Amino acid sequence: MLLDYCCRCFGFTLIKRHGPLSLKTTPSDTWVVLQNLLMCMVCFYSLYYVVVSLCIGLLRVHEINSLLAPFDYTTQPSWQSPKYLVGVISTEVTYILGGLIFAWIVEEWVWDYAITVTLLHVAMTVAVMSDFPSAEHWWIALGSGLVMMIFAGQLTAYKLFRSNFVYPAELQNF
Repeated sequence: MLLDYCCRCFGFTLIKRHGPLSLKTTPSDTWVVLQNLLMCMVCFYSLYYVVVSLCIGLLRVHEINSLLAPFDYTTQPSWQSPKYLVGVISTEVTYILGGLIFAWIVEEWVWDYAITVTLLHVAMTVAVMSDFPSAEHWWIALGSGLVMMIFAGQLTAYKLFRSNFVYPAELQNF
């Protein structure tokens, strides 16, 4: 946020907003969306690895591969297992904080980017683990995290960018 503000002060736009939805898209609009998606993906995984590292340190778990942690769905669910707790806590915290960061990056489009990043995360999980995740606990954690990401992000976006939102009453006389 500070970097974006400093860049704007010097006349350089770090994060390009794509504004209201338009049926006529240009290549530059597509590049803006792809740029925002890339930024969201980088932020999501950076945040995930920071949170996983903190959880590993706080819970003193040594038998976990931190590089594969975001993609590991093979851990047996047990609230007594520190390895399972690291996975669940890091997923949920990452999704909540990710929603806040996505709100800053893409304003009111948080739900769209959250769903897209989650689908890409599932695809990357399949690629990394060479198998489709069949563990219910992994899907439950992912789904609840997605819901919290959308809720936290949309609420934050509404509070920060309230003047940019379009309300249904304004559309009646459009």
